[in-house]
Amino acid sequence: MICLDEMGPVAAKSYPGRDLVRAAPARAIQEIDYGRRGKGYVFGAFRPTTGEAFTASDDGRTTANWVAFLERVEAWVEAGDERIHAILDNLSRHRALDVLLFALAHPRWEFVFQPTYAAYLNLIEPWWKILRSLALKGKRFTTWEEIRAAVEAATASWNQHRHPFVWGRRRRHPAPRREGRGQMPLVA
Repeated sequence: MICLDEMGPVAAKSYPGRDLVRAAPARAIQEIDYGRRGKGYVFGAFRPTTGEAFTASDDGRTTANWVAFLERVEAWVEAGDERIHAILDNLSRHRALDVLLFALAHPRWEFVFQPTYAAYLNLIEPWWKILRSLALKGKRFTTWEEIRAAVEAATASWNQHRHPFVWGRRRRHPAPRREGRGQMPLVA
């Protein structure tokens, strides 16, 4: 199973984080950055069972760019009789004629479309949040090429330390009770 999607548009600008906040005597102030110095789109493929990720950046978000990305994912996935179940959202570009022709040319691919307004079913969505944190948070970019390099470095770092992706919130242990404080019994 592979989850596919695009993160975008991503613009060359400042992204909020601890590094861009300067301390003033009274309070912290976020540096203002109105500049948009280039933008593009990041396409991604994610295997939740292994945690392995693949990203590719492009200047546009056309059907031709999407099919070219699918070809790169085909090369990324090992050859064999393994069936590829690609989970996608209902974007019109994902259902275009060129994508259907790609599916005919690659019979091991099966496209599974998630229901409308159910982005939480695609496990690449929480991974995009992690990738934004690793690549963009607290940094200022002046060109689209800097963003591409940051996304590639963050993906490589993720793949070095990858682990199976667990869907849902982390289970946390309850805080231990402090000594000397009793709890009143519940009375019905």
